[in-house]
Amino acid sequence: MEAEYQLTAEEAEKEMEQLRKVFTIVRLVDANRIQCLASGKPSSKTDCSCYCFWGKNKPCENCISAIAFRDKAEKTKLEFLDSVLYQVFSKYVEIDGVPYVIEMLKKLDLETLIDKSESDKLVNQIFGLDDRIYRDVLTGAYNRRYYEEELKTSVNIQGVAMIDLDDFKIYNDTFGHSAGDAVLKTVVKQIRSCVRSTDSIVRYGGDEFLLLIPGIDEDTFVKKLREIRERVFAADVPGYSTIHLSVSVGGLFCNNEMLEKVVEKADRLMYQAKNQKNTVVTEKGIVDANGNTDLVKKEKVRQQILVVDDSEMNREILSDMLGNDFRILEAENGEECLQLLDQYGTGISAILLDIVMPKMDGFEVLNVMERKHLIEDIPVIMISSEDSDVYVRRAYELGVSDYISRPFDAKVVYQRVFNTIKLYAKQRRLSTLIGDQIYEKEKNNRMMITILSHIVEFRNGESGMHVLHINRLTEKILECLVQKTDRYHLSYSDRYLITTASALHDIGKIGIDDKILNKPGKLTKDEFEIIKTHTLIGARMLEDMEVYKNEPLVKMAYQICRWHHERYDGKGYPDGLKGDDIPISAQVVALADVYDALVSDRVYKKAYSHEKAMEMILAGECGTFNPLLLECLTDIQDTLQEDLNAGGGVMQTQNRTKN
Repeated sequence: MEAEYQLTAEEAEKEMEQLRKVFTIVRLVDANRIQCLASGKPSSKTDCSCYCFWGKNKPCENCISAIAFRDKAEKTKLEFLDSVLYQVFSKYVEIDGVPYVIEMLKKLDLETLIDKSESDKLVNQIFGLDDRIYRDVLTGAYNRRYYEEELKTSVNIQGVAMIDLDDFKIYNDTFGHSAGDAVLKTVVKQIRSCVRSTDSIVRYGGDEFLLLIPGIDEDTFVKKLREIRERVFAADVPGYSTIHLSVSVGGLFCNNEMLEKVVEKADRLMYQAKNQKNTVVTEKGIVDANGNTDLVKKEKVRQQILVVDDSEMNREILSDMLGNDFRILEAENGEECLQLLDQYGTGISAILLDIVMPKMDGFEVLNVMERKHLIEDIPVIMISSEDSDVYVRRAYELGVSDYISRPFDAKVVYQRVFNTIKLYAKQRRLSTLIGDQIYEKEKNNRMMITILSHIVEFRNGESGMHVLHINRLTEKILECLVQKTDRYHLSYSDRYLITTASALHDIGKIGIDDKILNKPGKLTKDEFEIIKTHTLIGARMLEDMEVYKNEPLVKMAYQICRWHHERYDGKGYPDGLKGDDIPISAQVVALADVYDALVSDRVYKKAYSHEKAMEMILAGECGTFNPLLLECLTDIQDTLQEDLNAGGGVMQTQNRTKN
C-alpha cells in the first residue's frame, strides 16, 4: 500500500479537519459499514446507512465508497439530493492498519458553476437521458433528433462536414443487414479516431453522417477530412473481408452562420464528391491525396444543367436560381438541345425542358432521347406553363422525372432539381456497382471451374493450357455459327454457358486409374474401353449434385461431359448419338477438342501443324462432324493460331484420350 493511504489516527484527524474547510460534509466510513452499504442491510438500528442521508430507501447501484474500498483507490461522482447537486469524493485509507473510506461531499451551485443551457445538458447526462434520447443505438453517434433539437440553430461551429458511405445499399442487399450494421459501426469508429471527444458525430440519415468540429482552423479541418477518408478506405469490416469501404465527404468552414444553412451547403458539396466517390470536396474544390485543394478542378466539380427554353428571360431566371451551384448550359430549341446532348452526353446532370418551342418541341426531344436511351441516364424536368393533365401525363409517359409549372418558386425549383440529380447519381452508382459485382462473380465462377479443370489436366500430366484453348475455340466457333444460321437459337447467354461449361468436358478423367490415364505407350482395347468411361463418370458426377443439378450451367456441363465424344455419323461414344440428336454444345466442344489435340504435343505423338490438322479434320480422319461447324472452323482458321497464342502461348500438353 502506498504511503499516502497509510495514516495514524492523529494524522487522519488532522487531514479530515483540513478537508472540512473545503467540503460541505466529511465523514469516515469503516469496512463494516461499507459492506452494509453494498448489501443494503444496516448493521444495527442505530447504525444509519449512507443512503438514508440521501433520502433513499436503498443503496446506490454504484456506491462510490464501496467502489473506492474495493479498488483501494480514490473515486468521484455527482449526486443529486432533491434539487441540490453534490460532488462526492471517496478515498481509501488505512488508519493504524485498519481500512476505511474518507467520504467528502461538496455542494455545487449550478447557477454560478455553469450556464443554464449547459446545466440542462449536464442534468440530462447524469440521468442518462442524453444516451436514451439522443444516441443512435447501433453506432453510438448522436441521432437526427439531437441535431434537430439541440444543434440546428447553432452559429458557433467552424468545421461542418457531410460524410456519405458509398454503395451502402449494395452492402445490405448483397451481404445482408448484419453486414450493413458492421459497416456503419466501422465507419463511425474510423471517424471518431480522427476527431476529438468533444466533436460531434451525428447519424444524419441511413448512411449519412454529419461531423461538427468547433474551435478549429480551416487548414486543420481540411486535414481532418482527408484523414477520415483515408482511414475509412483502409479499414477492415470485421467478419466481411471482401467489403472495401469508401466515403464521399463535403466539407465547409464557416463563422457565425446558422448550422441549418451550413449543413445544406455541405450536403451539396458531398453530392459533388460522390461524382467521383472516395473524395473530399470543399468550397475551394477537390482535396487531393496530399491535402492540397485543386482549384483547377473546382469547375469540374460543378455539375452541368441544360436549360432548354425559347424564352431568353425564362432561361435567365432559371440560370439565376441555379447558377451559384451548377454550371448552366442553354439551348433555345429542341435541335440545339440535342446538339448539346451529342457534345456533352452524360456530362449533363439534368435537363430543364420547355414544351412549346420552335423547330422541335419538348415532346419531340423526349422521343429522341428515349430512342437513344438517353432518358435512362439523364433526368429531364419539364418546366412549362402548360399544366393540363394531358400535357403532364404525356410528359411522364415519355420518361420525365418531374414536372414544374410556371410561375417559378426559386427554392422549390432548386430543391427539386437537386433531389432529382441526387437520385439519378445514386442509381448510376448502384448500377455500376451491381455490374462490377456481376462481373466479379462471373469471373470467380469461371476461375473456380478452370481451377477444377486444371486439377484434372494436371493429374493427366497436362500443362493446363488445354482448358484455355478449348474455351477460346468454343467461343469462336459459336460466334461464327450464330452468324451463319439461326437453326440452333443460341442466345448470348446460351453461348456463354457453353463456353464456360466446356472447361469441364474431361472432368470424368478424375475417376480413371493413373496407370491407364498416363500410360506412355499404345493403349490396349480394354484400356481404351476404360478411358471411354470418363464421359459417363463426368456426367454422373454432375447428375449426383442434388442441389445444383437443375442449374443451367450444370445441365450444359452434363451434355458436354457425356457427349463430347459422339460423332455426327453415329460412330462416337458412349451412346452412339447421330446428327443433331447430339446437343450442339457437345458438337462444338468435340470439334474444339479434336483440333487442339492435333496441334498439341501428346505422349504418343508430336504436334501437327495447323495446316495438317485442318486437312485431317476436313478429310474425316478424326471422325465425322457437323458440316456447318466445319464451315465455321474453316472461316476462323486464319486467326485461330493468333487467338490461341494470345490466350496463353503455344500449347505443350499430353492428353491420353485419342480422338
